[in-house]
Amino acid sequence: MIRPNSLIFPPLVLICGMLLAPHHSLRAQDWEAAGKPIGKASVTGNLILLELDEGALGQQKLFDLGQRTLRFTPAGAGYRVENLPLNWDADFGQPLSGHDVTLKNFAFPFSGKSWNTFSVGVTGSIRFGEKSNETTEWSAPPRGDEGGVSIGRFDPLSEGAANLVNTVPAICVFFKPRMSGNEFVKELADRVVVTWDVTEPWGNIQDFTWTKTLNRFQAVLHKDGTIEMSYQELAAKDAIVGVYPLISGGVEKALATLSGPKNSPSSASSAAGVAANLDIKNVKLALVDGFFLKVTFETAGPILPEGDPGVSGISYNLFFATHKLSSDAASAADADAVWTIRGFAPRRANTGKSRYIAFGPGLSRGVKVSGNTISIRGILPPTLRGAAQIAVFAESTAAGSETPAARIPARPVGLRAVRNPEVHLSALTQQDGPFPLLYEYFHYYALPNPRDLTCSVIKTLGDKYDFLAYYSDFRVDNQEAGTPSDGPLGAIGGAVTGIGAKQSGLDKYCTPGRFQWQYIQPVYVGSNQMQERPPQDAPVGDGHDITFYQQQLAEISQDGKMPPYMYGMSQIAHEMGHRWAAFVSAKVGDETIPLGPTHWARGLQAIVPFPYVRPSEASIMGGGVWLDNFDGTYTQLDDDYYVPATGFSHLDLYLMGLISPAEVPDFFILRNLVPGGKDANGHPIFKADRTKVTIQEVIAAEGPRVPDVEHSQRKFNTGMVMVVQHGAKPSPELIERTNGIRTQWIDYFSITTGRRASMTADPN
Repeated sequence: MIRPNSLIFPPLVLICGMLLAPHHSLRAQDWEAAGKPIGKASVTGNLILLELDEGALGQQKLFDLGQRTLRFTPAGAGYRVENLPLNWDADFGQPLSGHDVTLKNFAFPFSGKSWNTFSVGVTGSIRFGEKSNETTEWSAPPRGDEGGVSIGRFDPLSEGAANLVNTVPAICVFFKPRMSGNEFVKELADRVVVTWDVTEPWGNIQDFTWTKTLNRFQAVLHKDGTIEMSYQELAAKDAIVGVYPLISGGVEKALATLSGPKNSPSSASSAAGVAANLDIKNVKLALVDGFFLKVTFETAGPILPEGDPGVSGISYNLFFATHKLSSDAASAADADAVWTIRGFAPRRANTGKSRYIAFGPGLSRGVKVSGNTISIRGILPPTLRGAAQIAVFAESTAAGSETPAARIPARPVGLRAVRNPEVHLSALTQQDGPFPLLYEYFHYYALPNPRDLTCSVIKTLGDKYDFLAYYSDFRVDNQEAGTPSDGPLGAIGGAVTGIGAKQSGLDKYCTPGRFQWQYIQPVYVGSNQMQERPPQDAPVGDGHDITFYQQQLAEISQDGKMPPYMYGMSQIAHEMGHRWAAFVSAKVGDETIPLGPTHWARGLQAIVPFPYVRPSEASIMGGGVWLDNFDGTYTQLDDDYYVPATGFSHLDLYLMGLISPAEVPDFFILRNLVPGGKDANGHPIFKADRTKVTIQEVIAAEGPRVPDVEHSQRKFNTGMVMVVQHGAKPSPELIERTNGIRTQWIDYFSITTGRRASMTADPN
């Protein structure tokens, strides 16, 4: 499976290797509302400069507990916290093999139980009991079992911290996804010491450093239930720190019931032809266990059950506004926070069932359906905390509609009774609390709404870009250096059809019709992929790191150096390639075979006719170069990973409108892959079932590509955008590296399309 952040927001949502519902930054505002400018765009040389409005992405909050020890002391039903000078045990004990620890001398009291065993996560957490899948069910799962707790691959820490509440009993000492390294355990008569010596990810295209970093922290679990967390040295600056016992009383207290007057749109909605499952009669708000706001929508008829195809595209939305509204007829634009339930269906019938997912700040992913009700719950979003009264209103929408099917007008609701588990740990004293659970998340700037970025550029400079790529001097709250991509699939001329993806939402991207695709967040200038080449002293990584290929790439270049911005080309080519690929299937006989659905399947023969740098390459969108050994086995000569940067396959070029169906040679897809060793050159060998595929079988499934090769767009323009905070100027590194990627992208596109298309990067 390709490892880049290939996520697509509406109309499609992509996570590497599978089509899924929205996840981390899919705030309801992102999903439902049109974009709006959040900064001032201007032209500087060959680049676009976007200066954000003040506070557009909030404020970053970086780790501030270095050389300190936090002590959590049990007090009644919670903990009191002290911030102390560093208390560090230099004797780490034994390296931990695996993740499980079994105590021999005592049982540790936590979350209402005494535990003899627990799981230590290499990413800086301790879990008691079995792992929960709730937080990752609808987002990309972590790679393998790393012990401890986990959040979705793309979840920002600001949301992941809240989503961990009430999933499993856990302690987050310095929970930061993607860490690796060593864990040590030492058990004494009255305590157990767990020490981490770990590094942030390094060397890969999605990383922020070429070399290992030093991160040493420690947890001491005392026999009496006291917990100490100590931080000796931390290169990382973002993580989740906190204590997460289960709050499982289930005590529910009604807060408010919102309903419309008898002459409201909702009361007449059934007569107006609105489906009974969307006809909201009332919305009930309740407080659960003091921490959770439960929201229940009650409708005139039964809620469609999960698995019903009609679930797809419908939504139930709850809007919160902390300011006084001018009228009851509020809309999404008036909201400070939105909680949304949306129905989704897999793109292919054989890849899962339709279902609901909840998303919004502080909101748990789970949705409960019972008869005429559908309910969600979450922790009150930070933007709402401290407000004496909050205006709350609701609406439902049918699939494909922009107009509410039913609406509950705004009413003031007091939510001060909802407790806030988020604290400022370094400011707590022993007099504060006790806290039944508490956490703090340290993070970089918030993820932008991608449509806001688009509108900021197009509203000022015009709709003259097919693609937009964003680069910045600052980091955002994402554990990976790369970026997903999205767009409305606009086009010069009529919409493109026959590629398995449909044009929609042009207005939400502020485009009259041309703009097609973009990064959804800026790539940080200090990340690996924004650097021209690895530093001379960078260690050689594995076959998915560019350093592995440094010598062979230098040998084939004219100047004896690796081609510049290889990581940068992998990212931009792969993400912009999603404008056309990889969504299609093939109808082979009576069977419809997905060839993706979001990246070409690993077993797809996807040879590149116009290679970028190497003689034999697999598509930048996935697939492989496979050698048939004529004995039921196949050798993988090039894999489905996009490092080094590769070109486009015949199928890609057809979907791009650059070659005709007659120019696409027959290919095949290998299924039921079973590893079978390696050849003499180290290439993996697999046993597999081979199915021949023709381009006509793709057309049978998707229809012909329109416009065809004789009428397709051949000239494209990318806006290369430097994003800076309010009042800031772009650094020399940002200007130089964005320009370097710009120049190389123009060359890359010409080479890999066989010069059948051209790319400019003209801001004017």
